[in-house]
Amino acid sequence: MPPPSDRADPRAWCGVAAARLRRDRPEEALEAARQAVDRDPHGEWGHRLASLSLERLGRDSEAVASAQEAVRLAPGSWAARLRLAGALRRLPARWREASDQVRLAVRYAPEEPGPHALAGDLALIRGDHESAAASYRAALRRDPAQPGARVNLGLTFLRWDRHRDHHDPAWDADPRDTGRARRALETWSRRIRLLLAIALVAVSVAGLGFDLHQEARIAGYAVLVAVAVITFRQAAKIGVWSLVPAMLGRDLWLSVSVTVAVMTVAAYVIGVAGMPALEITLTASFLAPATGGEWAGALGFVLFNAPAVVVLRLLLEAWRGRPVKALAQFARVPGDAVAWRDTDVTLWVIAGRAWWVTLAIGLAPWPHVAVAALTVPVGLVLAGRRTWPGRVLRRDRWLAVAFALLVAAAICLAVAGVSPDLTRAWQGGLAALGGVAVAFAIRGSIAWWRGAPGPTRASLVPRGHPPADLGPSSGLSDEVRHAVTFSRSVVLSYAGPGGPRSVAVSAVTSVSPSGEMRVIAGDEAWEAVERDPRVSVFVGDPRFWAEVRGVAIADNDVLRITPREVLVREYPGRHQARTR
Repeated sequence: MPPPSDRADPRAWCGVAAARLRRDRPEEALEAARQAVDRDPHGEWGHRLASLSLERLGRDSEAVASAQEAVRLAPGSWAARLRLAGALRRLPARWREASDQVRLAVRYAPEEPGPHALAGDLALIRGDHESAAASYRAALRRDPAQPGARVNLGLTFLRWDRHRDHHDPAWDADPRDTGRARRALETWSRRIRLLLAIALVAVSVAGLGFDLHQEARIAGYAVLVAVAVITFRQAAKIGVWSLVPAMLGRDLWLSVSVTVAVMTVAAYVIGVAGMPALEITLTASFLAPATGGEWAGALGFVLFNAPAVVVLRLLLEAWRGRPVKALAQFARVPGDAVAWRDTDVTLWVIAGRAWWVTLAIGLAPWPHVAVAALTVPVGLVLAGRRTWPGRVLRRDRWLAVAFALLVAAAICLAVAGVSPDLTRAWQGGLAALGGVAVAFAIRGSIAWWRGAPGPTRASLVPRGHPPADLGPSSGLSDEVRHAVTFSRSVVLSYAGPGGPRSVAVSAVTSVSPSGEMRVIAGDEAWEAVERDPRVSVFVGDPRFWAEVRGVAIADNDVLRITPREVLVREYPGRHQARTR
């Protein structure tokens, strides 16, 4: 976009900046926006475009400053409030301020989809899926062609959580502090569990294999000193102890990791204390130590708690949310890269559910129940009707392999259920299920190696929205400004309890360079503005009449009205009057 032909026109520079932002050229857009601000420092549009350009360049603090200046110049502008909210949400500990600004933008322009979509984003990153879904639906009712709202609505059905779900954006704490606390807790849990697993195996081998029972027990208790040292060192890295209980409440798997580590310490103590003395019994081909049940249970828990947690996580993640409804939303955004990526992950979630169902049927103690495995392919077909899986399956060959193996496993188990004597069919079904697990592992390993999205929920991403705050602000022409200032026929219209009400304005004290009017009105108008800030000002002039639609904000003794739309019409001539 070249510079405008009239380089002295600030609004022309703003138009160039907006066009450059739509073409994703933020550096050039920032230059054009600054040209507009230099020529008209009171223009809210230029500051708003400068803020969006700075945000895309990663200069978040400067973006907030420009957005605040736009709000100061036009406090009743929904676009300025939306821009400030978008800039604030990128700064730590500013979520509440961003939420307040979005709430004002929705109140000032409830018919616009942009504020509702951003309100949904703020609720989604906090994990409030119900509120996020309500906001996205409100945005889609106003504009069904909102791809970001459509994709993110699908994520609410999947109960999507961002990677930092341990941190509540509404907290005043810096996310980096809570992130360090989370890493310290995870490191503590991982080191404790690994150390105690190795120690308990070594103590058991020494006590039962080399007849050093007492010495092994003393060495086992000495390992607890290392546990205390690790605990002290990791605890020193946590600077937000007051938020740790809330973090554990928000992050399920962090809570599980910490709980399992504490239980591992208890199981280790039980295992060391309950380790039996060696009693050698000679058998035909091996030596069998007679051991106690407490020691065996403790050893099993200490050694196998990590695989158990992995299996539990895979089970719960597969059955969380409503993936079929999410697929229906993703399918309504054809050709979108983010929608295809989330569709791929959602199909893996459905494959995981089918795998667990098929496994449960295959391991059921009643052979004839295996016939119910045929419901798995039927369910896969019904789920696939909500989307176009062909393109996703062509892209993700391992997903196609997983679906094929699931169908094969269901057929084998159904055959085994019809004739329980066909053990090979039952074994073939379980082998096919093992192949699905292998395909999942290979797909995840390839994604990890390439740094690409994998088959797990961690690869789900929300979609951004087209900028809703690029549009121009409404100003007052010189004629309308003169009429508003000097006319005695100024009428304020607002929404009253029984319908629209109109009252004569006592006085228009001033009109700012940005077009904001300061109006003196009665108490009834003030109460109406508190309920609904959208008002209209009608101005009469000997040559024309004008209607200024805007948003009124009560400030001290006046109402500050920010124009949003200005309609100017000339009075009809005499021949028009006679015709009418």
